[in-house]
Amino acid sequence: MAATGLEFRVVDGVAHLIQPERESYSAEEARENRYYETTARGYDAAIDWLFRSFFEDEAAVRRQLVDLLEIAPNHRVLETGAGTCRDTVGIAQRLGPRGELYAQDLSPSMLAIGRSRMQDEGLLDPSERRVEFFVGNAAHLPFADGYFDAAYHFGGFNVFSDKRKALGEMARVVRVGGKVVVGDEGIAPWHRETEYGDILINSNPLYAHVAPLECLPECARDVRVRWLIGDAFYVIDFRVGDGPPRVDLELPIPGKRGGTHRTRYHGNLEGVTPEAKEMARRAAEASGLSLHEWLDQAVRAAAKQAKRP
Repeated sequence: MAATGLEFRVVDGVAHLIQPERESYSAEEARENRYYETTARGYDAAIDWLFRSFFEDEAAVRRQLVDLLEIAPNHRVLETGAGTCRDTVGIAQRLGPRGELYAQDLSPSMLAIGRSRMQDEGLLDPSERRVEFFVGNAAHLPFADGYFDAAYHFGGFNVFSDKRKALGEMARVVRVGGKVVVGDEGIAPWHRETEYGDILINSNPLYAHVAPLECLPECARDVRVRWLIGDAFYVIDFRVGDGPPRVDLELPIPGKRGGTHRTRYHGNLEGVTPEAKEMARRAAEASGLSLHEWLDQAVRAAAKQAKRP
């Protein structure tokens, strides 16, 4: 039973941290989950074919992706959408005895195959590292803020109905300075109006997706986007910052207009005619003040005068 009082099942050592009656999925999300549940056994063969079709070395590509996480042996790492754990293997191999890895997926069948793969690779020895598997919703992560050093998701992200929420959750549970890496199908922009791009999108409409940069959280720093695997998959990586970027909104801006970022945003005067604005500009110039300074003084003086009986 969780601290919230909710009860969750543990099946074959995998916690099911989800209650279907409390979840809501888009039609596409529900369809994709059914697809993964019914085709889990054939999924790995399809991935083998995909890398062959692009003439790519799968092991080298996955090493490149895991490198972006900047994992240290003692780190705590989250992987959402782990599926059959083809990347989970590489992540676990970077961790030492003090390291921890949590692998999540919405599909129990996919995760069961992934857990078997990790077992076969000898990566589930608790003396080597801690590895936990759980079925759950990547948009509602059951972890405290800043719990992880890094978070990873590759594949299946395009069908998320609320990408902004999922990315926000990944960033929330990663400490300030930690890394988030997300990728999925999405043909590179320079291939979109070519026969190459048209052929891929014709075979799989998911290639028409674009990197969802607009969905990144405000705390994202050092954002990079690249395309891998035949330029047909986007990968976004960023470092988690502490809130929005820092800027001094009160620092006076040099020049005739003057003011600050904040006063320019909040200090617009309503109903000023072009003639009055030009008169103010000339008066400010004659006084040697910026337009902001002259207007601020003039308005304050007029307001004080109006208050007098």
